[in-house]
Amino acid sequence: MIRVLIADDQPLVRRGLALILGPDPEFEVVGEAEDGARAVALAHELRPDVVVMDIRMPVMDGVKATEELARTLPGTRVLALSTFDMDEYVVAALRAGAYGFLPKDISPEELIAAVRVVHTGEAAVAPRLLSRLLSAYVRTPAERPRSWAAETPAELTPRELEIWRLMATGRGNAEIAAELDISVSTVKNHITGIFGKLGVRDRAQAVIAAYESGLVEAGAGSG
Repeated sequence: MIRVLIADDQPLVRRGLALILGPDPEFEVVGEAEDGARAVALAHELRPDVVVMDIRMPVMDGVKATEELARTLPGTRVLALSTFDMDEYVVAALRAGAYGFLPKDISPEELIAAVRVVHTGEAAVAPRLLSRLLSAYVRTPAERPRSWAAETPAELTPRELEIWRLMATGRGNAEIAAELDISVSTVKNHITGIFGKLGVRDRAQAVIAAYESGLVEAGAGSG
């Protein structure tokens, strides 16, 4: 059973999310929080597997709450929600450690699927949406101060750089394997090494790092 905490400042939204997830025997909604600070406190108390987190909330917003949970409860994974699909807070939440993002107008089936994906430790962000977000809100190397992904790590091998670039342009593991004529398991092993060298936690953070480092540019995605 996947234990879920719901954090949103609107009671009606919290109740709606709980009514979607609660009846499914795969999920247990263990609590609800009205702001980011309460979400962090309840997460420490209840130890949910996944927090469905609105990113715009009072007291402490979802970005700061996500950052705090990533630092103190790495086993609890955050799925960020926003009213708007084009929202600069989304990129900030993914950078802070959210495993995925969904706009609030998604279907119940999409929400259930995303919670399952995030629970496995995979990133739940549609490549097309992520590319649009990065094109709009991620600054190029010349536009931003040095950050955790400000430079392309010199220790990445040429093969790792190529896989990182393909991953950042929206290719899945099978597509990368076919393009490079290697096995999917080899791709997965390389991706694990890339994550470690970049100091990122998942695919979404690796894609952000690729744009921030200048490895790929806005508009380079495959769609």
